[in-house]
Amino acid sequence: MRNRIIAGIAAGAIVGFGLVTPAYAATPGNASLSVLHGIPDTPVDVWVNGALTLDDFQPGDLAGPLDLAPGDYEVALTATDATDASSPVLGPVTVSLAADTNYTAVAHLGETGTPTVTPFVNDTSTIAAGQGRLTVRHVAAAPAVDVLAGGAPVVEVLANPDEATLTLPASTVSAAVAAAGTTEPVIGPADVNVQEGVHTIVYAWGSLEDENLALAVQTIEGLHSTPEGVNSGTGGQLAERDMMLQGMLLLGGLVIAAGAATAVAARRARVGS
Repeated sequence: MRNRIIAGIAAGAIVGFGLVTPAYAATPGNASLSVLHGIPDTPVDVWVNGALTLDDFQPGDLAGPLDLAPGDYEVALTATDATDASSPVLGPVTVSLAADTNYTAVAHLGETGTPTVTPFVNDTSTIAAGQGRLTVRHVAAAPAVDVLAGGAPVVEVLANPDEATLTLPASTVSAAVAAAGTTEPVIGPADVNVQEGVHTIVYAWGSLEDENLALAVQTIEGLHSTPEGVNSGTGGQLAERDMMLQGMLLLGGLVIAAGAATAVAARRARVGS
């Protein structure tokens, strides 16, 4: 069993990563919404308030940010050949957006493998000079983990769908991940690049049981405390799982101590129940 877990760590941590970097600033008084598709093997269409918004949305894709008026939005995911949102594979769910707030809505698997949608609020407050912000979000079918720095836990018992945020000096720091309650690294220590004035958000998604673990990265730039700093967003998209071992290793351990995930067919059967 331990060998299988270690193999899963390697598959989930060594990944490829594509980055799209549109400049963006929300209209004052509006909300900013990005959408991450973290349900494996399930291309979907995304409908917002009954209107087709994202066509043929692929697992691992991060869309947006959208500039939206504050209010409640009904979001549903359907098969890619659906003509309307009357037969969703997930939802409809209501996402409430507040003015001047930055969100990412994530469609993902819960810890037991049931598909769900979790809206996260992204911290766009200014960051002190010389500092960077790192958020870790656990949206994979896996139990809790601890994040270690210098051998000591700095984030403890991070479970799906929770998040943890650290503000760190801009530098390369050494971090490791261990099963919750332990200090023996199961991955790392590894170098993590913390960038000045940037909020880096790392997501672990997918299923170890189905061997489709993946990671995605979103960044929000321009959060410097200096007057010239301007908020902007970039969407990071995971390619497959082939290449990179740096800041994303911090989240690779989220899928290390995996429990059995429910099969994809069973998951779909539970959607909407």
